[in-house]
Formats: sequence, C-alpha cells, structure tokens
Amino acid sequence: MYPCCLRKRSLLIISCFVILLLSCIAFTSDCCFSRSISSLKTLYLDGHFEFEDVHHASRDFGNRYQLLPLAVLHPKSVSDIASTIRHIWMMGPHSKLTVAARGHGHSLQGQAQAYHGVVINMESLKDQNMYGLTPKSWTDYLHLTVGGTLSNAGISGQAFRHGPQISNVHQLEVVTGKGEVVNSSEKQNSDLFRGVLGGLGQFGIITRARIALEPAPIMVKWIRVLYLDFNAFARDQECLISADSKFDYVEGFVIINRTGLLNNWRSSFTPQDPLQASLFKSDGKRLYCLELAKYFKLDKKDAINQEVNESLSELSYISSTLFLSEVTYEEFLDRVHMSEIELRSKGLWEVPHPWLNLLVPRSKINTFAEGVFGNILTDTSNGPILIYPVNKTKWDNGTSAVIPEEEIFYLVAFLSSAIASSSGKDNLEHILKQNQKILEFCAAACLGVKQYLAHYTTKEEWRAHFGTRWETFVRRKFTYDPLAMLAPGQRIFQKSASYS
Repeated sequence: MYPCCLRKRSLLIISCFVILLLSCIAFTSDCCFSRSISSLKTLYLDGHFEFEDVHHASRDFGNRYQLLPLAVLHPKSVSDIASTIRHIWMMGPHSKLTVAARGHGHSLQGQAQAYHGVVINMESLKDQNMYGLTPKSWTDYLHLTVGGTLSNAGISGQAFRHGPQISNVHQLEVVTGKGEVVNSSEKQNSDLFRGVLGGLGQFGIITRARIALEPAPIMVKWIRVLYLDFNAFARDQECLISADSKFDYVEGFVIINRTGLLNNWRSSFTPQDPLQASLFKSDGKRLYCLELAKYFKLDKKDAINQEVNESLSELSYISSTLFLSEVTYEEFLDRVHMSEIELRSKGLWEVPHPWLNLLVPRSKINTFAEGVFGNILTDTSNGPILIYPVNKTKWDNGTSAVIPEEEIFYLVAFLSSAIASSSGKDNLEHILKQNQKILEFCAAACLGVKQYLAHYTTKEEWRAHFGTRWETFVRRKFTYDPLAMLAPGQRIFQKSASYS
C-alpha cells in the first residue's frame, strides 16, 4: 500500500494529465473549427455565410433537439449550394463538416440540423409563383418547402386520389453529395430521381422540382360528421376513397373524452339541423370525425350540392352531427396556418412537438384502434389524432419511401404538443412514454406498421425499417454521397463510416 502522500501525488498527476488531455482536445477542436471557417470564407458566392448568429438553425418545429452548426449558408443561387458541397467534398474524409438543407425547419427530431456542420437556408432561394394553378397533391400544412416534403413523401387527404407529392413529380434538379448539379426524371438519371423522392435528404439536396399542377378551384364545401362506431367510420372512409369517389379530400380524426366539441365547431361550421345538434352530448365519449371536402366553381353550386347530399346519404354517421361550411379554396388550404396564428398569439406554438406518424395496414387497423384508442390513450387533450386511408396503387413503388405491403393502408398521426402543465407535470415525458407504448403494442401484435417521418438512432433500426430496400438505399448513398456528408440529423449514416 502506498503512503498517503504518494497516493495524493499520483492522483494529482492523473488529474493534471486529464486536464492537459482535455485542453489538447479542445485546442485541436478549436483549430479544426477555425480552419473550417477560414476555408469556407475563401469561397466566392452570390449569397453569403453566417458564422455568428446561427442559433436559429439549431432548432426546429419539434423543439426537442438543439444542435448548433458551425455556419449557415444563405444561397442566392444553386451554384452557391453546389460550390459549398463540392468544397467540403474536396476536403476529404478527414474533415468532419457535414451539410443539412433546412427549409422552414418543420422537422421533428433535428433532421434539418448539422452539429458543427453547415446548414443551408433553402428559404434564401427565390420562390416561383403559380398564378391560377395548384399542385394536384399537397400537405395539410402549406408553410413548408417543396424539397422538404418531397424528401419524405407529402401526404394529406387528397392522396387517395392523386397519391402523395412524390408521385406527382416530373423532374428534379439535385445537388449531390459530391457537389454535382444533376437533372433527373423517370427517363434521365432515374436511379437518383427515385432515390431522392422519399430519400430523407440522403442522396442530394433538391433545388428545383417540376410538379404536376391543375387549375385551382374557387370554392370548397367543407363537411364534418361524427361516428361512435370505429368499424362504420373505417368502412365509410374506405368506400369514399374508391375510384368513383365524389369527394376531393377525405380525412378523419379521433376524439377521446372531449367536452363542448360541437360548440367549438360552430365558429367555422353550421349544423344542418341546429336543434338536433344541440341535443348531442360529446362528454366522455370516444368519437371518430370524418372530414370531407368537395371543390367547385360558383356556377356549379346547385349540382355540387345535390351530388354531395347523395353521397352523404350513403354514409352511416350520426345524423345530428352533420356540420357544413363553404370557404374559398385558399382558406381551406391555409386552415392549419390559421390555427398556428391563434396558438402563437397564446404562446402555445413554440413548444415541444413529440409527434408520432404511423402507416398501418388495412387488415390491422381494427386491432390497432382497439388497442390504442381509449386504452393506451385516454384523451386527446394534447393534440389531434389524424386517421385516414390511402391507396397503394397511387404510390410509386420505386421511390425510397417505405410503406406497408397492403393495397390500402392508414395514416395515423399523433400530433401532440407538450404544453407546460399548471400542476408541474412533465407533459413531454408523459407523451414520449405514451408514444413508446403505442410502438411496443404494434410490435407485440405484429401489425406490420411502418413509421412515416421515421426517427431511429441505430443502424439496426434503420435496416429493419427499410427491410429489403436497405441494400438499395445503401448503394445509392455510396453512389451519390460517398462521404455521408448530407442530412446527418437523420442519424442513418455517419460521415466516412462503413455502410454495410
């Protein structure tokens, strides 16, 4: 045994060594950052880099992860993006710089962030106006960038008819992980084209997209009805997305243990029978809301009303809960943004959003509903739960997007907001545990569920997510982004790491 003085001296030497080692690491890191910044400053660009005020690029809509980048690029041209990526590519595998494209920052788990890397502010590129035209396929929330939605899929209530956004693209301009600007389509560079669509930003940054458009309608007949029975609700939804559907938009949502529901609707919707509606009580019930929309021009209003009434007569909803509204097409498309404005005014928008989005095969949706709604979930006070079916035939199976194998599957989206509780309860932790219970239930029941806007932390989980498509995904990564520089926030690959 050492004398006491010797032990103290040994501990002192070890402590000094650790401090010296940490100082050396910090010094080396600072030197690397300084060299990276100096290197980026040598680039000739139409836009500019920001190295100081970069905190805005370390946050996103999910509001759970904050990863500070080294720099933010504000491009004024596609050439700025290509030059920056090519420069970092030429720096080789020893450079730790990574690159993330950030549009409106609507990602949930830090997917658009790049820790000590370069975030490209895609909003700096000029927008193209579409006068009198509208995309055939769009998302419920429009304040997003096209590149961001195409990197995932882009789903909403009209996807049953036109497919997701990625099924309505004619051509893409992409900057690959080598800094190459490549035009792609089904006939030109088709492997890159299909890989980028739903590719989670792994193979290139979308800088231009030619998408399918159509003349914009003028007005929308907007309808909500309620069901007590899930089987009837699902049966009607599936009937409505059939080939002869009379509606342009079909969605639904789940309501558990909410009060004053119909009174909340009256500011925007009118009950068809006010007296019957006033007698309906929603307290404590588990309800399923079917939301429909029919687009029309003013000179066709009478014919549209007759068509809608005929279609509604074939459904099995609670008759006293038929609520209608007529709004302009622009108002309907911007409906979620109106809710955002209201929440922002109350300070309830910039809170954590631990969303969970699932794609559930049709054959398992009843099992899912029975196990989750009213069992794992006891109320919907944390945010809406969307649920609606889509047709697989409207999806291009060659893209990178992962979907269930069945011909019809449901999107089920738990759009929770972790608002601070007055009782001091950790609402975020509660929602995360709830989400985990849902995933564990799906796994235990072998439902064949796939995550949409997926988030995993290990390669094994990503391999399981992609299944038989994993090898193709890896091949495309090695081909178009061999140093794994792009979209590090997805946590699929690590720069310069093995992909096998």
